[in-house]
Amino acid sequence: MNTPKIVLSPEEHAELSRRVRSATISQRDGRRARVILLAAQGCTRVEIARLTGFSLPVITCWCQRFQAQRLDSLLDKPGRGRKPFLPLEAVRRVLEQVTQPRIGEPRWSCRSMARAAGISATSVHKLWAANDLKPHLTRTFKLSNDPHFEEKFWEVIGLYLDPPDKALVLCCDEKSQVQALERTQP
Repeated sequence: MNTPKIVLSPEEHAELSRRVRSATISQRDGRRARVILLAAQGCTRVEIARLTGFSLPVITCWCQRFQAQRLDSLLDKPGRGRKPFLPLEAVRRVLEQVTQPRIGEPRWSCRSMARAAGISATSVHKLWAANDLKPHLTRTFKLSNDPHFEEKFWEVIGLYLDPPDKALVLCCDEKSQVQALERTQP
């Protein structure tokens, strides 16, 4: 069988090799890159089919697409698969209200936001993930409600700034990696 004539630039070869070796890229994209690399090495369509598991027409298709559009051709064309259906009003409401919890509530949960927006909790979760929204995390420092907090605060700062002679000042956070919830006190 004939060999597809493909000549790669050094940048294209490096990118295709990276895709083939990548552990995070989809297997489909890695196999497509491998087809092009094998064709560039001079393998016949039959050899490429045996090594990659693709049929001859598929190999021909990917080689022709690569010759026409280069690296961009290996990506799926947009518009494939089921179209997401979410009312734009619901999406807007979710993205606007996520930072404004209801009165009496410390924050939104996926379920409560879903009920308020009229969409599924899964859709809310996907919207939050796509926009890197994490309403359960507090992004500010929490101050204690203790009336003597300020004088205790300055005592501790004073220990760090001017420790007593032969004293060792250590700091130990109770749970440094755990973020307190809104309704709790530090």
